[in-house]
Amino acid sequence: MLHPLHGFSEKHHYISSSKLQNQEFGLGGKKYHQKWCRNGTVKARGSAILELVPETKKESLEFELPMYDPSKALVVDLAVVGGGPAGLAVAQQVSDAGLSVCSIDPFPKLIWPNNYGVWVDEFEAMDLLDCLDTTWSGAVVFTDDKSKKYLDRPYGRVNRKQLKSKMMQKCVSNGVKFHQAKVIKVIHEESKSLLICSDGITIQATVVLDATGFSRCLVQYDKPYNPGYQVAYGILADVEEHPFDLDKMLFMDWRDSHLDGKPELKEKNSKIPTFLYAMPFSSTKIFLEETSLVARPGLSMEDIQERMVARLKHLGIKVKSIEEDERCVIPMGGPLPVLPQRVIGIGGTAGMVHPSTGYMVARTLAAAPIVAKSIVQYLGSERGLSGDELSAAVWKHLWPIERRRQREFFCFGMDILLKLDLQGTRRFFDAFFDLEPHYWHGFLSSRLFLPELLFFGLSLFSHASNASRIEIMAKGTLPLVGMMNNLIKDRE
Repeated sequence: MLHPLHGFSEKHHYISSSKLQNQEFGLGGKKYHQKWCRNGTVKARGSAILELVPETKKESLEFELPMYDPSKALVVDLAVVGGGPAGLAVAQQVSDAGLSVCSIDPFPKLIWPNNYGVWVDEFEAMDLLDCLDTTWSGAVVFTDDKSKKYLDRPYGRVNRKQLKSKMMQKCVSNGVKFHQAKVIKVIHEESKSLLICSDGITIQATVVLDATGFSRCLVQYDKPYNPGYQVAYGILADVEEHPFDLDKMLFMDWRDSHLDGKPELKEKNSKIPTFLYAMPFSSTKIFLEETSLVARPGLSMEDIQERMVARLKHLGIKVKSIEEDERCVIPMGGPLPVLPQRVIGIGGTAGMVHPSTGYMVARTLAAAPIVAKSIVQYLGSERGLSGDELSAAVWKHLWPIERRRQREFFCFGMDILLKLDLQGTRRFFDAFFDLEPHYWHGFLSSRLFLPELLFFGLSLFSHASNASRIEIMAKGTLPLVGMMNNLIKDRE
């Protein structure tokens, strides 16, 4: 639910493995020093499985792109910084209205490296069903060894090559120009902005959109940034066999019997639990991902890999080869960027990750038409808005008061999840997936707004066990007070 598969692997729903290689990365103020193998893989202690991780392969689209010509020194209507799903979606739709667009990315033809998982109904609503390469009729959740829940909601894996090809082809046919570089600085004037690129080229644009993900390249924040972190490690593997139903994807598996012979790991897992997420493609091919839903600071990648190795051994899953692996580090919650500001944001850089789940891809793609429509509307305004006025108008459409209130509630949910141990997490999801589908569907897909979210909260409380109710009241009181204060302070 909650990872690359769920959000933008900025991986985009994340930091890609290439970005993590040979670095230390800070999570919530704590630095983790990872041990890297020669191929860039974090090596869990004593793991033969991770010795199978291949060298990182980078696959690119094969068609030619029309490149931006700096010699013409034209002022484009929109410069999109970042070539992920969010940036390309806006570039495609703004250019479709006849406006000039330049997409700036250091690797514009590189296929996104991560697996994205979505609920089928979300992609169906956006006419993107042709970009799903595998679908399952429903999903399964194990809260413990005795409890198994079936979720009657089809789930699918995004064909990332098909999705990017479809977006890029539409951009090309609409006249979008591409520039292969990084933006290192932006200088704003009254009616335009100057984007200084790493190759020394300056691109002039009336509107600038930051779609660079969690790097928050150009969008500014003015409050301390202390989010929770979802951390996950996944492998696409060929196995001898696995025990999962091919017609269902494994949404969450909170069982911990695989740690019975490992008291130290079991104790750690009881405090900050992880779950298995799996997409079975055949009886011998499967995507497996061990995930920490949210923690502050985030769990180390090595810790998560150790838990995955123990789980696969317990399940009798013998890995023969690994086609690809991926590491996700997803900031969740935290403050919104300064609203408004001259640079417009979308996706991770604009605080659009679901604070309670890590979901983002469908939410961001659904927001792209809103951003594009408002950019087109205000660029075509006869009033001749200044750059600041235009950006303020677009930000207002992206983060209206009802969306800000919704996000505040989701952050409240994240604050509770941060405080739950394994038993509390199990009780929470037992109640969560017993709700009417309208509520849990709407919560995971960001379709519920504040009035319905209050009913969602009451319904969740009524379905919870007595132990869970006491825990929610004890651990949720301060977050609830904080949420109410923030809601009262927030105004149009």
